[in-house]
Amino acid sequence: MLPKEYRTICDLSGPLMLVEKVEDVSYDELAEIRLATGEKRTGRVLEITEDRALVQVYEGSTGIDVNTTQIRFLGDVLKLPVSDNMLGRVFNGRGDPIDGGDPIIPVKYLDVNGNPINPFSRDFPSEFIQTGISAIDGMNPLVRGQKLPIFSGSGMPHSQMAAQIARQANVISGHANFAVVFAAMGITFEEASFFMEDFRKTGAVERTVMYVNLADDPAIERISTPRLALTAAEYLAFEKGMHVLVILTDLTNYCEALREISAARKEVPGRRGYPGYLYTDLATMYERAGRLKGREGSITQLPILTMPEDDKTHPIPDLTGYITEGQIILARGLHRKGIYPPVDVMPSLSRLKDKGIGKDKTREDHADLTNQLFAAYSRGKEAKELAVILGDSALSEEDKAFAKFAERFENEYIRQGEYENRTIEETLQLGWSLLTIVPTKELKRVKDEYIEKYLKPLIESKEDANQPVVKV
Repeated sequence: MLPKEYRTICDLSGPLMLVEKVEDVSYDELAEIRLATGEKRTGRVLEITEDRALVQVYEGSTGIDVNTTQIRFLGDVLKLPVSDNMLGRVFNGRGDPIDGGDPIIPVKYLDVNGNPINPFSRDFPSEFIQTGISAIDGMNPLVRGQKLPIFSGSGMPHSQMAAQIARQANVISGHANFAVVFAAMGITFEEASFFMEDFRKTGAVERTVMYVNLADDPAIERISTPRLALTAAEYLAFEKGMHVLVILTDLTNYCEALREISAARKEVPGRRGYPGYLYTDLATMYERAGRLKGREGSITQLPILTMPEDDKTHPIPDLTGYITEGQIILARGLHRKGIYPPVDVMPSLSRLKDKGIGKDKTREDHADLTNQLFAAYSRGKEAKELAVILGDSALSEEDKAFAKFAERFENEYIRQGEYENRTIEETLQLGWSLLTIVPTKELKRVKDEYIEKYLKPLIESKEDANQPVVKV
């Protein structure tokens, strides 16, 4: 049955179009809008009230004449054509190729909203994902199937960090089928060029699917972009058995688009003008991460968002923290010191880290070493603060050692090059090396057997290096 065409557009407001006297139209249905000039535009149904449909036009309503424009509802929701050939390609926020390549020949079409996952069919996240960044791998590890957001601020190097993780991330347990789905929302043309050029130069593009929504693209397209990315990830993970890392940046731009659409619909605003359903909307994306029983693949999410005014209580990071399993926080103080990546390990948290580290996963000493590094860094920061007030002379020898540890921890452990890819072995070894600064008797969070195995050889080699050479 052919879809009906309507010429009953009665009102336009920004990107919104109100159509009356419609029949058999459903929420989220796609529409084709034909102008008198022959130009075609795409719309999506946002709301149905009796015989009226509120449609959001992707390309905006500029140039639309309510008297001559026709609209027909297509009877289907937005679907993504998927196939193995998506890898290595770049698409816009509607799923159209923008890299100059041929259109995807689809194996099937999948609803971008995904299918609800039965909680009983979920498998618990496990296995360590190596990002190559010590502040994450060593202190707050990412686990396969986890959703771990990065909380950043305006002007911070989260774009460089996102590109670095996309280049370097891998599962170290022998799984070769690893892919990255990268979705960028509301970014500038310069940022988009940076990501695409960086992936091409480093060869990461071969295992990456990119969805790019620019700042001047329609807000409704920004809403679709992460859902397209997650749909592609679900196909690669659960139908092709791949381990997929989904990087979403910047979710603050996504939430701003959601607020813009909500305001255009004249909905009652919630906190700071965001719609009351912001929590639910974010959950529909975050909860698409995970593992399924009986399926080889997995989806791990790394959403990146900028906190307005560096405010952790802002609705976007606040609600994100309730849904996800931890957070990686970037500190402006470290950024001012020139430390990259400026990860503040103290307030950062990975709630599932114990499921991905230890014997047969990373190394048996990983958990103890992490706890000791946290304790030593915390005491070192306190000692440095005390020295600012009372002076170095007020510190004990132990406190001076911990203050020195904290300084070197920031400059050697947290700081690393943008293209420096550290293995987990290198990260753990670096941690033990820094612990040689503090007295061994103060290391109360690591087992004696680990001190004998990993720390003592470093102390002995350090002593040998400092021993004067006797000339014969």
